[in-house]
Parts: sequence; C-alpha cells; structure tokens
Amino acid sequence: MRFDIITLFPELFAPLLTSGITRRAYENGLVDVRLWNPRDHAEGNYRRVDDRSFGGGPGMVMLAEPLFQCLSAIRADRQENEPAPLVLFSPMGQSLNHSAVAKWSASAGAVLLCGRYEGVDQRFIDQYVDQQISLGDFVLSGGEIAAMALLDAVARLQPGVLNDEGSHQQDSFNPALDGLLDSPHYTRPEVWHGKTVPEVLLSGHHARIERWRREQSLVLSARHRHELIDQARAAGRLSQADEDFIQSLDPRTPKP
Repeated sequence: MRFDIITLFPELFAPLLTSGITRRAYENGLVDVRLWNPRDHAEGNYRRVDDRSFGGGPGMVMLAEPLFQCLSAIRADRQENEPAPLVLFSPMGQSLNHSAVAKWSASAGAVLLCGRYEGVDQRFIDQYVDQQISLGDFVLSGGEIAAMALLDAVARLQPGVLNDEGSHQQDSFNPALDGLLDSPHYTRPEVWHGKTVPEVLLSGHHARIERWRREQSLVLSARHRHELIDQARAAGRLSQADEDFIQSLDPRTPKP
C-alpha cells in the first residue's frame, strides 16, 4: 500500500519512519510513504501557500492552488486507474477507531492532507477531499500528528512487522477481544516494591489464565468504557459466563 502525505513540514515524519518496530513496514515497503510539500508547487519568489481569510478574522488559510498542483503531481506519479482517496484530517471528520484502521490496513492506501493554520480553502475541500478523519474532540496545530497516528496504526497490522504475529490480536478494541479493552500485563520480577503478580498468571493453567484475562477485560471495559460492553452485548459477543460475571461486579447493572 502507498500513502502520499501532503505536508508543509515533511521533516516531522523522519522519526516515525526510522524509529521503533513499525519502521520495518516502511523499510520493507509494506507501507510505502511518500512526502510532498505544497510549497514546492507554489508560485512566486516566496512560494506562498497561505493568505488571509476573506471576511477577516485571525489566522491564515492554506491556498487552494498549491494544493491542487501538489495533488495533480501525486496523481500523475501514482498512475492509478482508480484514484486513491484524498483524506483531510479535520475536527469535523469521523473519529478514527480500530475498525477504520483495519480497513485502511487492507487497502491500497490514500493521499493524506495535513492542514495547517486556520484550515484549507473550502473550495479545495469541496472539490477534491473524499473523506475527513478526526483523532477526537480537540484541535492540533496541524494534521501531521493525526497522519502519523494513522500510519503507525496501519503499519503495526502488516504481516511481519510485530515480533509476534498474534500480538495485535490481543489489542484493545480488536474483534478477537470482542471490541473490549485489553487485560493488564505483568513481567519480571514476580515481586516489585512489595506488589506481587496475580497468582493465576504463575499457575501455568491456561484455561484459568484465559478466563482471568477475559474477566479483567470485562472489569476494565465496564469501569472505563461501558459503551464497549453495551456494543459487545448488542452484537451477541458476550457469553452467559460473561454476563454473570458482569452482574457480580455490580448487582445494579441492568440485565440483558
């Protein structure tokens, strides 16, 4: 898959592409990342990419023409029969979640537009943007961090990137966990600052360990993200043992 990033600050991506375990995806070409600076496609001595907003107000707005020229260069370079979608990171976009990441990880990629300043000229958005994505209800200085979040999430799902092929199957929100939060994890030493590892994890009894992890996943989800319990229940992913355990946590919990 290939992701083309339109950004005024391509240097921000260097650490992501060369550090950590996900760098394997970029080095091996599993996720082909190419950086494009719209300033390279702007006109004039100053290569201007922004201007004041019509109607007044603070901040600057990214110009449509340099973005159009940059996108045209990307389309020509990709040489696709079916143009890859152009994605803008924006507060009005759909929140990124595991389901969306899984779909992107199985796709051919996209063109990712990282906005800056007060935003992008709406005419360019209306004409060329296919999808908008948000990381949540807060505002960033630009779309670069959001683009990195998507790239990292997609890269770790590629075969051969993680040391353990089944590692991401136990991630929070993964269908393998029925969309629930992951259970706690422990490692050596068995006693640290007077606190011990739960006995069941030292038992070697795989069925007991599996059930303990499931119950811990239910506990954390019920305590911190109860809507995940509701979603798993609505989808029929909770067993009777799960329901009985949830009831034991709080008898006031409504029965299914």
